[in-house]
Order: sequence, then structure tokens, then C-alpha cells
Amino acid sequence: MTETDGSVSAANMKVDGDRLWDSLMEMAKIGPGVAGGNNRQTLTDADAEGRARFKEWCEAAGMTMALDRMGNMFMRHEGNEPELDPVYIGSHLDTQPTGGKYDGVLGVLAGLEVVRSIRDMGIQTRRPIVVVNWTNEEGARFAPAMLASGVYAGMHTEDYANAREDADGKKFGDELDRIGWRGTEDVGGRPMHAMFEYHIEQGPILEAEGKQIGVVTHGQGLWWLQVTLTGKDAHTGSTPMNMRVNAGLGMARIIEAVHRIAMDHQPGAVGAVGQANFYPNSRNVIPGKAVFTIDFRSPDLGKLTSMRDRLEAEAPQIAADLGLGIEIEPVGHFDPVTFDPQLVDIVRNTAQNLGYSHMNIVSGAGHDACWINRVAPTVMIMCPCVDGLSHNEAEEISPESATAGADVLLHAVLDVAEVVR
Repeated sequence: MTETDGSVSAANMKVDGDRLWDSLMEMAKIGPGVAGGNNRQTLTDADAEGRARFKEWCEAAGMTMALDRMGNMFMRHEGNEPELDPVYIGSHLDTQPTGGKYDGVLGVLAGLEVVRSIRDMGIQTRRPIVVVNWTNEEGARFAPAMLASGVYAGMHTEDYANAREDADGKKFGDELDRIGWRGTEDVGGRPMHAMFEYHIEQGPILEAEGKQIGVVTHGQGLWWLQVTLTGKDAHTGSTPMNMRVNAGLGMARIIEAVHRIAMDHQPGAVGAVGQANFYPNSRNVIPGKAVFTIDFRSPDLGKLTSMRDRLEAEAPQIAADLGLGIEIEPVGHFDPVTFDPQLVDIVRNTAQNLGYSHMNIVSGAGHDACWINRVAPTVMIMCPCVDGLSHNEAEEISPESATAGADVLLHAVLDVAEVVR
């Protein structure tokens, strides 16, 4: 790292960790959960309020906003050579219904803090820096996850995204219009020199290994398969056991099969059912319908494909044995990801130079970086979270962890954006 023209050198360039933490706590006040976390689901009024607060903070830091038709927010800090492709820092502000205060939000607000710190220290870069809030990363309200970054990367069409419906039948496009955050910029095609995403690990490995920084080399691939089983509603007390067409029983047997299939593909494979609904969902009615989503993941494409193939072979047989109708619909997918080796080296060397303990890690969760990696060089940085807990209101990180990762982010971004003074 080159020295600036003032007293700020590579050795003492740091983010303001207290300001970053204060920003996280302020954002957490928007869309509070019931148990200390957040419920700021995408395209809700709380999401709109969070976006407005982020925009206000960015503009106060001298940044300008562009907004595309998926509602992706691009906050630009100008470089000395505006014609050069910018360096991007991005994640998401939306949360799970019972989400934590840091998942995604840390990456967005750390990006803002990088720009604030650069301005405070009088640092200028050749390349512009753009901080991004990607719309609907979580996929909790509108499946699939990473929807808007997926459109940006050409994995989905805008029509497909706009037609996604939530549990109440409300469409993504209508809700984006309703909250007033649809822009006019075309989706995709922005020049990107590189993109960084800083995120909590959402798993226990870094904490267990006593490491401050995760250098993310790969991301797991994923299949989300929505299964619909159709049986016959009937009275639980008066219908003989041998005359039932029980969709709930079919779901139970397929859930067991999901576990068995994942176990048969060890090591490096996982599978579970995380979302499930019975219909009519009455205590004295045998379920006539069950709808649930299977989540298979692996960094090995062969294992990922094999798990889906096994499920699609075994589940119809389970349904047939019980007299059930079955439909299996893919509702989310991406192949395993290999992040840009040069950027990975920069992150690793930066952590080393700053004296932070670090290790290579594979991301167990999907992130917007997984899609953007298809159209631009991309890398992820992770910090540990307490007990590996995420997608839970009890999700927690320490201010020290947040600051350490943000310092690595600052120095790595400045390396790539090229400090001039």
C-alpha cells in the first residue's frame, strides 16, 4: 500500500469501528424483531425506511445514488479517474422474518464505513468505489434468494422476478412499485473492476478455530426443490388408517429421505427441509395437501447433482406408495462458486499484513457475490459470529470482529482501487 500525501500511511489506515457499530445499531432500530433481532423483509415498509436511511448516510458522505429497475441501490464515491471501472462493495439490507442485526447489513454498512474513512483520511483513489444494496437477497418473502443480483447477472429475467409472489399472493414487482424504490436504470451491464462482499460467517468454524478473518475461496452450490403432495382431507377420528391419503405422512417420509440422501453424500454435503405447510392445517383434519422446500447444498457439483437426482427418484415412489399426487419444482439453484484467485490472495495477504489471524473457508450460505462472480471478479471476507448462529434474532458478533473485517475490507479495496494520495 502506498503512503498518502499527508500523515496517513498504510500502517495507520483504519476504519472508525465505533461509527460502524453505531450505524449497525441505528439500522437495527428499523424493522425490529420480537426478540432483539430484525424483521425487515424485502419490499416492506421497513425495507423502504432502511433504504432511505442508508441513502441519507451515503449522501452525507458525498456519494451519489443510481437505482435500477430491480431496486438495487448503487452509491458512488468518485475516483480521480471516473472513466475507470469502479470497485464495488455490496451485500443486502433485507432480513429474515426472525433475522439478526448483522446478516447482510454488516457488508453494506461496512462499505459505507470504508468510504467515510477514506474521506476522513483524505485518501483518493484512481478508481471510483460503489457501495451496493442488492434487493431481496434473503428470499424469505419472495423466492428464490439473491433474486435481484440474479437478474443483474442474467440468471433470471425481470419478468420472472416481477412475477414472484409471497405467501399472500403479492407480487414482487407490485410491492417494489408500492414502496417507491424501483429505478429506471437497466439491470446489469455496469462496468465492474471487482466486487467485495463482507459478511458474517453464519456458521461455527471461525469461532471454533479462533480465527478473526475468513478468506472465502469458494461457495457451496445449492438446489431448492419445492415439493407439493396432494392427498385427501378427511376427519382424523373417523377415517380408518388403511383408508387415509395423508399428505402429512408423505412429507414426513420425504423429510427422512432428504436426511438420508445428504448423509449418503458425506463429507461436504447438507440437506434439510426448512419451510413446510400443511393444508387445511386443522387439528382434526388429515392433511390433504403439503407444500415444503428441500435445501440441498455442496461445494462439489457432482454431489449436488446426485442429491437432487436421488430425491427426484425416491420422492415419487414414496408418494405413490401412499396414493399421493406429487409435483417437484426447482425454485432456487446455483452451481458451486470459485471466487477470483487474485482477489482471494489480496484478502489473505491483507489480513496477514494487518496481523489478523485468518483461514481459508467455504461459504455454506448463498450470497449475492455468488451471482456477481459470474460477471465480474468477486471475493468475500467473513468474520466470526457467536456460536455460529444466524437467521435467528439471537445472532451476534462483537464490535471487535466487525472492525477487524472492515479493516481488511478497507485495505483490500484501497489496494484494488489504487491509492493515489
